Amino acid sequence: MSHSDSEYTRKPVQIEIMDTTLRDGEQTSGVSFMPHEKLMIARLLLDELKVDRVEIASARVSEGEMEAAHRICRWANLRGHIDQVEVLGFVDNGKSLDWIEKAGGRVINLLTKGSLRHCEQQLKKTLEQHLDDIRTNIEMAHQRGFDVNVYLEDWSNGMKDSREYVFQLIDGLKDCGIKRFMLPDTLGVLNPLQVIEYFRKMVKRYPDIHFDFHAHNDYDLAVSNVLAAVLSGAKGLHTAINGLGERAGNAPLASVQAILKDHFNAITHINEEKLNVVSHMVENYSGIAIPPNKPITGSSVFTQVAGVHADGDNKNNLYCNDLLPERFGRKREYALGKASGKANIRKNLEELGLELSEEDMKKVTTRIIELGDKKELVTQDDLPYIVSDVLKHTNIADTVRLKSYMVSTAHGLKPVASVKLEVNKGLYEETATGDGQYDAFVRWIRHIYKNKLGRKFPWLSNYNVSIPPGGRTDALVQTTIEWDFEGKTYRTHALDADQTEAAIKATIKLLNIIEDFYASES
Repeated sequence: MSHSDSEYTRKPVQIEIMDTTLRDGEQTSGVSFMPHEKLMIARLLLDELKVDRVEIASARVSEGEMEAAHRICRWANLRGHIDQVEVLGFVDNGKSLDWIEKAGGRVINLLTKGSLRHCEQQLKKTLEQHLDDIRTNIEMAHQRGFDVNVYLEDWSNGMKDSREYVFQLIDGLKDCGIKRFMLPDTLGVLNPLQVIEYFRKMVKRYPDIHFDFHAHNDYDLAVSNVLAAVLSGAKGLHTAINGLGERAGNAPLASVQAILKDHFNAITHINEEKLNVVSHMVENYSGIAIPPNKPITGSSVFTQVAGVHADGDNKNNLYCNDLLPERFGRKREYALGKASGKANIRKNLEELGLELSEEDMKKVTTRIIELGDKKELVTQDDLPYIVSDVLKHTNIADTVRLKSYMVSTAHGLKPVASVKLEVNKGLYEETATGDGQYDAFVRWIRHIYKNKLGRKFPWLSNYNVSIPPGGRTDALVQTTIEWDFEGKTYRTHALDADQTEAAIKATIKLLNIIEDFYASES
């Protein structure tokens, strides 16, 4: 063990997390949160996820920004969180303070220039003039009872190109009652070695100052850089849910939290079980999808595909690390496809309460590999039917059979579906119309279940069509459908050259699941 490893194991550090999803995160191209959405996210961040602080807005931006800030501040005041709510403000002779005060805020994150280039070329001022303006605004803030944090915008380039300017700026402000100095890599230009070098110089020169680090991900180094900052004495980090933020975004909170805890033995107040919930709420509100392979929160990161991995999990968790899914309110899954082995399939069967002999397991494994080679997705819901098909199993009977059907459409007429369906050996045959061929088929099915069988029929909640790679005009179509039934979501899918045929096959799979449900209820 290295000296640094033993030091961090022996002396865990407390790290303060400031989440800027609602300010810098909203600067993501195409993202604009509604006021009620901002309030819901702020509530989850502070009450459920337990971040230390949230940056909710930029002052003087818009009326919508004012409404959102006012709602959050009103709620935070009632909940005792008002000192944890921060707003970005500017050196503007008190105008930002007026805006924040009107919204009900009590903390300003004052944006100052952290590089000589920004000071001289953007403000057209000397350091002394800029310092005078900053001090004036800080004094105004303190007179009104505000807490003041200070951003040193473009600090990273300041340390690269004008280090004495940075030191003179802090020397001129360190006795002004500033709570935190926040050091941003505004343009995302740093690497971890530079962060370590620059941060250690700051901490050595100003050991009593609380420094935050604010990373940007332009070189995909945001997470590495925030950890380098912690290693070098940073007391606070800025993060965003799902890594949202301007250009390539900010450091994602989930990844930062996991690495802080597992690699640095650092202490935060984050409730890890809520990371997934908050991540998906922000995904929905922002419209920015979480990549399936996104660490911690991606849909596939706790899914084992290779059969050897599932086998290792059966043998004392040989393929598990500290990122256990239960830690984040999730569970491990075992994908079924051409890379599956018997261990993967056995894991899925165990969850379904099914047991197979070794010989039967080989047959089922072969069939799943065949389906995987055709690029058809195989889910746990499909597994009982694959078992039944391969082994002529009767435990889960094929009680719903599509005997025949015809769907048609013509210009100026509604699409028509004529269907003959067998349900529990009863035969039903009728015709229905709909807004599309598949809609006509579903209307027919719903009519049969409601009026002939006297049963509830699930509601279709999502419908997705995809074409496996290849780009041919005769490519197979994969239809995946999500259904809501009796408080549970079911996902069925099928593969066919015809989209409607694939959707109908997926629907028949669902009907058999329903019949199995009713059979278990009776």
